[in-house]
Amino acid sequence: MNTTFDWLRTKLAQDYSLDTTALVPGAALEALGLDSLAVAELLFNVEDKFHIKISSESAPLATLGDVARFIDEQIARQHSPDATSGIASKQASP
Repeated sequence: MNTTFDWLRTKLAQDYSLDTTALVPGAALEALGLDSLAVAELLFNVEDKFHIKISSESAPLATLGDVARFIDEQIARQHSPDATSGIASKQASP
């Protein structure tokens, strides 16, 4: 079973030609050479892949583990029954 972290590691290795052995949960994004533009691009890819919306006020993401946890939290939050019913009730109100 593939995890979010596995997808993230594969995506970074493909898009940025990074060595997968360096792509561990504790690896700092900055140490991997990922600047803020690269992280923003990655998050756009995450939104497309996982069908979630990432807020610009998101938590600081310093490591790959932070990014994977954040993605999992957003998926859980946005795909939960409470989130879905909240959207439906907003759409139903005048």
